[in-house]
Amino acid sequence: QVQLVESGGGLVQAGGSLTLSCAASGRTFSTYVMGWFRQAPGKDREIVATINWNGGSSYYADSVKGRFTISRDNAKSTMYLQMNSLKPEDTAVYYCAARSSTKFDYWGQGTQVTVSS
Repeated sequence: QVQLVESGGGLVQAGGSLTLSCAASGRTFSTYVMGWFRQAPGKDREIVATINWNGGSSYYADSVKGRFTISRDNAKSTMYLQMNSLKPEDTAVYYCAARSSTKFDYWGQGTQVTVSS
């Protein structure tokens, strides 16, 4: 198993930036594909970005492409999400997750990101 803890959320004005972190403990971090998801009030959870085990491959939702950057530091067992040019529609609870097989099995508790207009 792996335990995940997000941090770095907060309140920011539109156009601003935030960096989220996801610290992992437990089984070897580098064996997992990692991802960021978000859920806005009244909406379904959606994928934001994913990154493979060594950071060599990543995926971004169209809504964040060019503004967000996912990265990981396996030596620190930590994943990051650099969010630039934030928009009010980016307001959501952001979750990190780890995938060991075909689905994301492990989830953090979430961190709130609020973007004011």
